[in-house]
Amino acid sequence: MKIALMDSGNGLLAAAAAVHRMRPDADLVLSSAPDTMPWGPRTPEDVTERALACARAAAAQGPDALIVACNTASVHALEAIRAELEPGIPVIGTVPAVKPAAAAGGPIAIWATPATTGSPYQHALIREFATGVEVTEVPCPGLADAVQWADLDAVDAAVAVAAARTPRDIKAVVLGCTHYELVAERIRAAVQPPAAPPVALYGSADAVAAQALRRIGAAPAPDAEPTGTLTVLLGGRESRLEPSSLTYPEGRSLLATSPVRS
Repeated sequence: MKIALMDSGNGLLAAAAAVHRMRPDADLVLSSAPDTMPWGPRTPEDVTERALACARAAAAQGPDALIVACNTASVHALEAIRAELEPGIPVIGTVPAVKPAAAAGGPIAIWATPATTGSPYQHALIREFATGVEVTEVPCPGLADAVQWADLDAVDAAVAVAAARTPRDIKAVVLGCTHYELVAERIRAAVQPPAAPPVALYGSADAVAAQALRRIGAAPAPDAEPTGTLTVLLGGRESRLEPSSLTYPEGRSLLATSPVRS
């Protein structure tokens, strides 16, 4: 079994780690193009072109499924990727977890890139899944870039700015960019009021990993032998996990438990 994931950069690590937890025997392909970041400010056509390049590089490895582990790419390029690769390779997009967060009751905040915040796509999710729930959209300029390059001082600065824009009475934060899941605990610490019930964080990694397994008819088997291999593609070329990836537990877990093919 081989599962491929694509993103602009380190945002795919959370979903890759989730797949690995569920199926440690699965081979993983990580396809990204960090030199082209950030994708958020680019035109939809540019995002689609770059996302297709990452998807094609991943598809060349012969995966059983491809996870588009990027909210921006899912918004602008998912249809094009599916048109090119399906039905041969099932393609799973990433949707911010507005539905489960809203179902648990508000008020909630959605942290996302400035390009996604206020977009018709995000507004459609709110209309569909959060009608009647108080929702605050919080743009997080610079946070994805800081996470990508593991600049933790810049991460904390960007998180502080976003937290100041977030109402103190929220019950949950939806992490609307896959990069944000790598610094979830820093976000939780910034938005958690003293002596208040814990603020829930909603990411998408576990959901897309489970959906990928369902699409290929595979059940989770977390106790399977950790025999899966790891292939890293940077700009379409085989490489190794970047040092910034290894800053995060998700990246280190992949390196520690999977042979790296290079």
